Amino acid sequence: MLIKDRVKELRRVPASQLIPNPKNWRTHPEKQKNAIQGVLAEIGYADALLAREMPDGSLMLLDGHLRAETTPNQEVPVLILDLNDAEADKLLATLDPISAMAGRNDELFAELISEMETSSEAVQELLEETLGKNVDKLEPEIRQEAIIPELFQIVIDCGTEENQKELYEKLHAEGLKCRLLNL
Repeated sequence: MLIKDRVKELRRVPASQLIPNPKNWRTHPEKQKNAIQGVLAEIGYADALLAREMPDGSLMLLDGHLRAETTPNQEVPVLILDLNDAEADKLLATLDPISAMAGRNDELFAELISEMETSSEAVQELLEETLGKNVDKLEPEIRQEAIIPELFQIVIDCGTEENQKELYEKLHAEGLKCRLLNL
């Protein structure tokens, strides 16, 4: 099978000049914004954004919206792709879901982060939460060394589904991590 190379060039472009894709279906909660700020501050750019050149010469993003938004005054690495509208839409729709399909080796991840240092609370929280989600699958000696974030939760009897939804929306709008439960 012949695989096409759709990368035309690598170009460094001021992030503010990149046009957000109006079909971008990904949202970026505050927690993710804080984590990307921490990683960019500690490491910098280590991956290129993806864009395609429009007929007027402008560049429309396909991947990297949050990074561009986070560093609008910085020149960023952008891979310019040669895609038509349908191909661009397909890439936009499949890039993140394909990445999410990857499996994981939790023991290797625990080992990777065991000696890692970060000055960013958001990055530390990201690493701890990522490990914590699967800590039960780790070997006992690794599990003992794993850092598990403390959880402080409350259960509230809202009386009705309408009250539950109203309270959820209020707390979610305040930035609290919430989920709806029916017991």
